[in-house]
Amino acid sequence: MKRSWQLQEAKARLSELVKTAAKEGPQEITVRGETAAVLISEKDYLRLAKPKPGFVAFVRQSPFAGIDLKLGRDRSPDRTVDV
Repeated sequence: MKRSWQLQEAKARLSELVKTAAKEGPQEITVRGETAAVLISEKDYLRLAKPKPGFVAFVRQSPFAGIDLKLGRDRSPDRTVDV
């Protein structure tokens, strides 16, 4: 559960803030009632900062990679439509 901490409270209780973020998840820090920052655990940070594969790598890692697809298109002329 995300908890909101006022900046002065966060500064005074930094150790508790860090432990709570590691144990319970992201912690919101506010300045004058507005969210100014969010403290997250290292585990969450590493998960978010992990580089994402590009599109080609994503397709190559797909369980459907290597399947021979028979893709074709209808080459018949356009149909006539009465307007």
